[in-house]
Amino acid sequence: MPASAYIVTALVSYLLGSIPAGFLVGKAKGIDIRTMGSGNIGATNVFRYLGTVAGVVVLLADALKGFLAVAIADRLCWKAFGSGGPLAREWLDIIAGVTAVLGHNYTCWLHFRGGKGIATSAGVLVALVPYALLIILGVWILVVGLTRFVSLASICASFTLPFATWLTGGSFTMVTITAAMTVLAIYKHKSNIQRLLKGTESRIGAKKETQAPETPKPTS
Repeated sequence: MPASAYIVTALVSYLLGSIPAGFLVGKAKGIDIRTMGSGNIGATNVFRYLGTVAGVVVLLADALKGFLAVAIADRLCWKAFGSGGPLAREWLDIIAGVTAVLGHNYTCWLHFRGGKGIATSAGVLVALVPYALLIILGVWILVVGLTRFVSLASICASFTLPFATWLTGGSFTMVTITAAMTVLAIYKHKSNIQRLLKGTESRIGAKKETQAPETPKPTS
């Protein structure tokens, strides 16, 4: 597999992942979602401040970015550059998925500030390890049902991911990569973890916050 295949895959997947769906949906409604609540452009903040329809649109769009990144790498880049066997193909898919998540988390269109990557990661996992995704989705639903904390559910589901990948027969490489995705997801939730520890994290159904984000976000 030539190096150009990995470079093209990484670039295309990053740009696809970097499309800031939450920001664009907010702008269509005349709102900069970065100035609301947590200041995050992900689906959870959009659900809370722009409503269910907008939240569903952003959730699906963010997930689709991750799925399409892997699908494009697997179908198009592999056909264009493909050689080297199953391991090379697996790495091509992994690079596509990881760079799509990085594109969402650190989008070049918003000064490298983005979301937490949960929905985009879910789209990647649909393509890479669908059975592991079913397990962590069950964890997410269980934790949300018990606590009404979306952030805690996302953290718990992320933590479960590499174990679920191993249990469902994922390769050592895939287990390692999903472990790295777990670390990134939990790191992106560091502010949520702080609020959970302080008892100030918002629950589903709680009264909306009206203040600006805790950390100012650029609005240019």
